[in-house]
This record gives sequence, structure tokens and C-alpha cells, in this order.
Amino acid sequence: MNIKKIDDRFSTTGQINPGDIEALRNMGFVGIVCARPDDEEPGQPSFAQIESAARSAGLSAFHVPVSGPLTEDQIIRFHEAMASLEGPVLGYCRSGGRAGSLYATLDR
Repeated sequence: MNIKKIDDRFSTTGQINPGDIEALRNMGFVGIVCARPDDEEPGQPSFAQIESAARSAGLSAFHVPVSGPLTEDQIIRFHEAMASLEGPVLGYCRSGGRAGSLYATLDR
């Protein structure tokens, strides 16, 4: 994982795997936001697999898939997810860019 810290509240990375969740918890993350649609690429873990591993480790997980320009619904769902979490959150997609774009909307 190549984690890029945006600030104390949010970091981004590319695709994660269920086996990464324990390490993420040990790094202090309390939640995960997936900005990647399922089946975007062959072999990519589904959000359900990530969510199951996250919940088993005591982390919250949210799916806000982005495949084009951000929509108002995606922005609202992301804001609601962030409002429900207290502590560091990791956003991921293929490269971390879409997750970072969602986080940038918190200034709106």
C-alpha cells in the first residue's frame, strides 16, 4: 500500500485487499471509504469482501463508487460517511485520486 496522508483526518491509497485491513487498523484508521466500483478491473476484491474484513476488525466501511464526474448523491453520501466517523479515515480507489476528489468536497 502506498498511503498518502492528506491531513490528520483523511488519507488515500490505491486498491486494498482484505488482508490489508488488520494493518490499517493497527495504523489507527477507524474507517474506510471505497470510491471504486465493483468489477472495474478483473481480480479486484469486491467491496463486500473489504467490508466484511473491515467489520471483523472493528472498522466501518462505506462504498461511494465513482466512475465519472462526481454527482451530488455521491458527495452527500461521502459527507454522511465522514460525519459518522471520528478518527482517521482511509479512502481508496484504483489510484486514490477519486477518493481524494471526494474528500476535497468537504470544503463545499
